[in-house]
Amino acid sequence: MKKLSKNIYLGLCFLFLYAPIVVLIVFSFNESKNRATFTGFTFKWYKELFHNELIINSLLNTLLIAVLASTIATIIGTIAAVGINNMKKGMKTAVMNVTYQPVINPEIITGISLMLLFVFLSHIFGIQLGFVTVLIAHITFCFPYIILNVLPKLRQMDIHLYEAAIDLGCSPFQAFMKVVIPEIMPGITSGFLMAFTFSLDDFVITYFTSGSSFQTLPVTIYSMTRMKVNPQINALSTIMFLVVLVLLLLMNVKNSRHAKLKEMK
Repeated sequence: MKKLSKNIYLGLCFLFLYAPIVVLIVFSFNESKNRATFTGFTFKWYKELFHNELIINSLLNTLLIAVLASTIATIIGTIAAVGINNMKKGMKTAVMNVTYQPVINPEIITGISLMLLFVFLSHIFGIQLGFVTVLIAHITFCFPYIILNVLPKLRQMDIHLYEAAIDLGCSPFQAFMKVVIPEIMPGITSGFLMAFTFSLDDFVITYFTSGSSFQTLPVTIYSMTRMKVNPQINALSTIMFLVVLVLLLLMNVKNSRHAKLKEMK
């Protein structure tokens, strides 16, 4: 009875989480624009989607920002995590408290504060709200997630492996690249995918830092919902959901294989 109750509870949780996504996917194939009844199966909205310049340009902007922001944040965050891991306890605690701030801080506060900063800098350096400001903003909120994913892997790593590589003739940089990086790679990969997903999905911070010359997909969708949601958005959301799902599955498979190889060793 207890096991049955757990299964029912788990099933209800999954139903609550994924029922809206299933509805979205189903209605992306709906022949009518009506969102209440399914009138027939069609790929019309998928075809029209790839001819909608506004949506495609916004999607490309979103992907460009997500790739650049997550890559830069991963590089900086990994280096920062190594530095934090080597700090003394008191300093490490202080730095980690500062690192947690962007994670627990409401997005609207981060967005408004960054907007005010960029407006202030625009009077000094002539920086306008657009691609550069959005990229800086996304790196800022992606950065902590890399640190929080990489640090546990650094703590799990046997420090004697690095020291052994140094004793065997490696330079500190070679030992870091050939020993430390492979050991913490699952954390780096998880951090990168998490940063990529958050950047891809972000609306609030992007809305305050993008200006009128540069729009990402969430901002474009928001502007479209003021009137009526185009079924092409359902098609695009379906594609994005499936792509992210495939990436997560590949990451889990890779991590499980890595864990099995470590057990065999």
